[in-house]
Amino acid sequence: MSSATRSDGPDSSAPGASEEAGGPGRTVERPWLTVMMRELAVKVRNRSVLISTAVTLVLIVGGLVASSLLSGTDSGSEHEIAAVGAGSVEMVEAVDDSLSDDDSASPREATRQEAEQLLDDGDVDAALVHEDGSWVLLGDGALDPVLEQAVTQSVSSATIAANAASAGTSMDQLAQGSEVRVEQIGEGSDSRDTAASFVLRYVFAMLFYMAAIMFGTAIANSVLEEKQNRVVEILATAIPVRQILYGKVLGNCVMAFAQMGLFAGAGLLTASLLGLTDDLGWALSASGWFIAFFVVGFAAQATIWAALGALASRSEDLNTSMTPIMTVLVVAMLAGLMGTGTWLTVASYVPIISSIAMPVRLLEGEAAVWEPFAALAVCGAFGWAMLRIGERVYQRAVFQGGRSLSWRQAMRLED
Repeated sequence: MSSATRSDGPDSSAPGASEEAGGPGRTVERPWLTVMMRELAVKVRNRSVLISTAVTLVLIVGGLVASSLLSGTDSGSEHEIAAVGAGSVEMVEAVDDSLSDDDSASPREATRQEAEQLLDDGDVDAALVHEDGSWVLLGDGALDPVLEQAVTQSVSSATIAANAASAGTSMDQLAQGSEVRVEQIGEGSDSRDTAASFVLRYVFAMLFYMAAIMFGTAIANSVLEEKQNRVVEILATAIPVRQILYGKVLGNCVMAFAQMGLFAGAGLLTASLLGLTDDLGWALSASGWFIAFFVVGFAAQATIWAALGALASRSEDLNTSMTPIMTVLVVAMLAGLMGTGTWLTVASYVPIISSIAMPVRLLEGEAAVWEPFAALAVCGAFGWAMLRIGERVYQRAVFQGGRSLSWRQAMRLED
């Protein structure tokens, strides 16, 4: 190996410093920035990156539009109910009054036999029978739960009112003291939509997982390709090795953050236009923390991907060495999608996994005010440690062409 490839001078540790390499009088200002811009230029011209970004945008926008349309088409139901016996028609009318504006119920007078035939033919949705002083709701198969609840409540209210009148009292007097007032204390006082919470958990998990896989493997493959083609040796004659690493990591981090911002912006704009963001104020804090954890968590693993590329000599070696970090990412995704209780609490403090787990805990209202700060600090400290270790591994392994190395072997190599 020529000495030109070992151009990491004593003043090259600071990313903003001016570096001198490649011969007398030749100076590269902010070398990490030069490498970063090169990485960005390559990525924005990469067809696969552009196609995957466009497809993801279409899926996000299309999914929100489809969700809005489906919820709109199933907004109301018209129920026809066979009314059998004295007072049954008035009871069905009371059921209609108790339903929401989008639903309705209309009576159809019939005898018991006629009602059963109408049900069998599918001409009515249910039959309300009043006989022998009791009420029976008939159905052919599963009844609409909304209709069943409305009928039950209407019959109960009317019957209690009639019994109260017979006893010389009123409904208000009978109900006195029976009301239950629900109050929330502490941080649980906000109303959280369970369905929306699940969707946001899925969004958090998939956004981080896809970005980590897409840009993490891009970093590793880029390093491996430059190592195989000996491009890194040419770059090292003008740019210190660690500055090449800084530039690669920063360039891909910027791309990942920009892509996530694009996805989030498109999703929020579409949701706002469709009127889906009216009751999601409770999720804004968790979403903001997710962005912070996304930035720190992705940066923490970016150096690991670069080191993996430097350690490999072939694509097959890289595929094998990626297994541990891929496992961590899968665990992080599962923690976001299915984690609960103690497991989720522990996961929210584990670096990288916490990038999904802690925002999910905040989304569910289960984390104290200080916890995201502590978890973010732990993840940041881990990222700094991996930057220092990955930097040493990258510098020592990236010039070892023709053979793959383990982390231990790379650390034992001399600078």
